[in-house]
Amino acid sequence: MKPSAQYSILASLALLMGLVGAEAQTASAVPRLVVNVVIDQLRTDYLEAFSPLYGDNGFRRLMGQGRTYDQAEYPFSTPDRASAVACLMTGAVPYENGIVGERWLDRATLQPVGCVDDKQSTGHFTQDCVSPVNLAVSTITDELKVATEGKALIYSVAPNSDAALFAAGHAGDGAFWIDNQTGQWCTTSYYNNVPGWLSYYNRSRNIEGAMASMAWEPINDFVGGFSYFVSGGMKKPFRHQFRGERRYRDLKASALVNEEVNRFASHLLQNGLLGVDPITDVLSVTYYAGNFAHQTTTECPMEIQDTYVRLDEQLAQLIDMVERKVGREHMLFVVTGTGYSDTEQTRDELGRYRIPSGEFNITRAQLLLNMYLSAVYGQGQYIEAALGSELYFNLKYIENKGINLSEMLERSADFLIQLSGVRDVYTSQRLAQGAWIPGIRNLRNAYNPKCSGDIMVQVAPGWTLVNEQTNERITQRDTYMGFPLYFYGLDIKPETIKIPVTIDRIAPTLARCMRIRAPNACSVAPLPGIR
Repeated sequence: MKPSAQYSILASLALLMGLVGAEAQTASAVPRLVVNVVIDQLRTDYLEAFSPLYGDNGFRRLMGQGRTYDQAEYPFSTPDRASAVACLMTGAVPYENGIVGERWLDRATLQPVGCVDDKQSTGHFTQDCVSPVNLAVSTITDELKVATEGKALIYSVAPNSDAALFAAGHAGDGAFWIDNQTGQWCTTSYYNNVPGWLSYYNRSRNIEGAMASMAWEPINDFVGGFSYFVSGGMKKPFRHQFRGERRYRDLKASALVNEEVNRFASHLLQNGLLGVDPITDVLSVTYYAGNFAHQTTTECPMEIQDTYVRLDEQLAQLIDMVERKVGREHMLFVVTGTGYSDTEQTRDELGRYRIPSGEFNITRAQLLLNMYLSAVYGQGQYIEAALGSELYFNLKYIENKGINLSEMLERSADFLIQLSGVRDVYTSQRLAQGAWIPGIRNLRNAYNPKCSGDIMVQVAPGWTLVNEQTNERITQRDTYMGFPLYFYGLDIKPETIKIPVTIDRIAPTLARCMRIRAPNACSVAPLPGIR
């Protein structure tokens, strides 16, 4: 063979080997383990305010070594924990995914139902019958299961069942949360197999015994001496113990629940076979960053400071656990918040300083409206119930009477807008038809025809919506509450993005990273710069 021919063959082999090596290098960029961290009620202002108290390996590591989006937001109005997690996992708003909130009204029974209620799915270590069956579309984890022919492992850990179930999706291997009655970690028969290590964990942890000596105090002297709030820092040392029938509910609304979450997540990582092979697995973890027992910041300023310091520590521990197991180059962390806070000022606090406020009683408004409609259309029960700020009409009764529903809804809106404390009124038809009108799009995205009411009353800022039948008290506050979005791991380069981004873009971004389809109701584009 001539030297020139030999050189040509060697060059071709070298080129081929280079291409194969490049393909192998590209394939290795798919994460072995995606860790989705949702921090319930995370707030940018608190996150930044308490930063002098943080260590180096929690939030500082995410901000210094990851990709940070300073201004994340949900593309629909009034998110809560359930609707936020559902949006994050589906890449779709409640109008498409069906989860408008933690509960809604069942028109068949006229009773509020939980978003994860499912009588067909019994509980393990809990009396709750729940599942993700009400989630109407696929999640990013569902698509991963399909793409890997069921080989990917998908688990979620959260203090509450809604966050756990929606994070695991329809096809997950397990969703685990803390039972309100026993404090044990539990799951649902919906996922078929109950792992043996769950029983072992509950026996070895003995949460009942641990609660007897558990107390929440400032984690260190630095927290006790730090003062961010105008009213001052810690006015007196706090010490909370968990007693009585509500002890587990109170634990789940405290900083200490994040330690329980991490303890269980560590057990899962050791026994759940996550990240042990090149097939991408997903672990979702939910933390709590709200005020103790849902009180206002005025009532417990030092507790919220301590919550963020402890949260920083637990986040650092979780990142370290995963990094030791799979290595930074094989993991991808996504960390964000739920976009709301349930600890705002009460009406009494506003009234003391003559700030405009009041109560709008939707139960009484329902009665008044029904009297008005009876005067117009004849005696009848036109409105079935009220839940939250929504009124549910008796649609079958209205149809049988031959009444034009559109006309009735418009008359009702005109009547309600005149009541004190009402800022605006939206009918179901106005929301369905006005998606692109400025100011209505987010309201429409939060609406779903199958479970939302026929009229939504928007009360004025500072006013409290009261429902005597459901014992609801909701104070309206439209103040912007920022929260961040972090990506960390793989070969992600440190960068801070100031442009606002919506949370529904997380799912398609993860889909691109894992090289799978985005969820079937997700119509938004992936975030640039993350592959």
